[in-house]
Amino acid sequence: MATFPLIRGYEVVIGFETHAQLSTESKIFSGASTRFGAAPNTQACPVDLALPGTLPVANRGAVERAIRFGLAVGAKVAPQSIFARKNYFYPDLPKGYQISQYEIPVVQGGSVSFLLDGEKRSVRLTRAHLEEDAGKSLHEDYHGQTGIDLNRAGTPLLEIVSEPDLRSSAEAVEYAKALHALVVWLGICDGNMQEGSFRCDANVSVRHPGEPFGTRREIKNLNSFRFLQQAIDFEVQWQIDRLEDGLAIEQATVLFNPDTGETRAMRSKEDAHDYRYFPDPDLPPLVIAPDWVERVRAAMPELPALMAERFQRDDGLPAYDAAMMTQSLDFARFYEAARAACGQPKLVANWLMGEVSKRLNAQQIGIEAAPVTPATLAALITRVADGTVSHNGARQVFDALWGGEGTDVDALIEAKGLKQMNDSGALEKIVDEVIAANAKSVEEFRAGKDKAFNALVGQVMKASKGKANPAQAGELLRRKLG
Repeated sequence: MATFPLIRGYEVVIGFETHAQLSTESKIFSGASTRFGAAPNTQACPVDLALPGTLPVANRGAVERAIRFGLAVGAKVAPQSIFARKNYFYPDLPKGYQISQYEIPVVQGGSVSFLLDGEKRSVRLTRAHLEEDAGKSLHEDYHGQTGIDLNRAGTPLLEIVSEPDLRSSAEAVEYAKALHALVVWLGICDGNMQEGSFRCDANVSVRHPGEPFGTRREIKNLNSFRFLQQAIDFEVQWQIDRLEDGLAIEQATVLFNPDTGETRAMRSKEDAHDYRYFPDPDLPPLVIAPDWVERVRAAMPELPALMAERFQRDDGLPAYDAAMMTQSLDFARFYEAARAACGQPKLVANWLMGEVSKRLNAQQIGIEAAPVTPATLAALITRVADGTVSHNGARQVFDALWGGEGTDVDALIEAKGLKQMNDSGALEKIVDEVIAANAKSVEEFRAGKDKAFNALVGQVMKASKGKANPAQAGELLRRKLG
């Protein structure tokens, strides 16, 4: 594991519990809909509420998504696991217990890898288990009261628990991003953090190097990567300040307030025995036959790491570029489509990491919403590769394409007068004129000053109103200057 600078002499230790809402149309133990945004309490059926006489039935699709995740992270998929009742009382938990898994989870072990500053890191997973979500307490619209919306009650979740392998907030964010990208890639979760489909709980503690782990505090329900980093950074400083003042850290569950940038204690942190887990008497053991696992394996998409290796091997991309091309399945598909259309893998990767990503980030949209299609980007890259348009001119065309001025690359190049001068005779005449008019720069170049040569190329570009091919102009200049 990589080493990290200590913070005021303390080492930071972080573990994660992540809740990924599974992409089934119905709930984990009932046929009620999981659709987001319905009117409160219109999607909570008698099974979700555990009304007398109702019995839960496990959702096969939820189990299959858990198997898919287990295979993707190299974990053991348990041939038999058990659903348990996790007992606690809260207003939005209508049963008085949550159906979860405790002693025998469906997914055991595994790891998630990611890049930080170009270096590969890996986090071990303890487990991933199936469980149902609780309802939601609503405070904003009720003065002095709390509303309860039970639409989420029974929504299928996969809780993914990591080992305490992370040592900085930056590393924690990259792990969370990698996990988020993976569950979306696999199609088991839509990853919508604003709707609560992907929620992170960070267990944070500090210690002096070589000491046992410190007392952890769990920061609950972080629904953005920016808030995740802010919350961990604040919590680390808070714990160090307390220890430096000679005070103890008490195990607790805390919430992050993005308005103040601070964490605050919500309740003392419970341990497993406080929940009085016991096997749910209404649900038999979950048995997963080997042939079921193999059917899921056969239907799996190519995983990001394997696809990145293929891009390096077959397309000659550097490791960093290949990792960026596989940041999401949509991104990878866009890259493959553009590369197939123009046969220029490195140029496609450069444009996607540069001009395309810059605009996606500015507009906070995914590549699937990009107004420029893979075929159009490929057409533009082809015109750069064959010398029709310069890189600077191509950026102007790309601006027009992104802004909706048209979709025909060649027509835009013509309309904007950006076609490069490839007529060797006309270009040679301009080069001769520049050499004649810039005797001092010619003399300096011949004296060994490379900057003088760049100045001459600049003069050729100016004289041609930017239409000269810079490489061709440079070649002509060198030939004539000897």
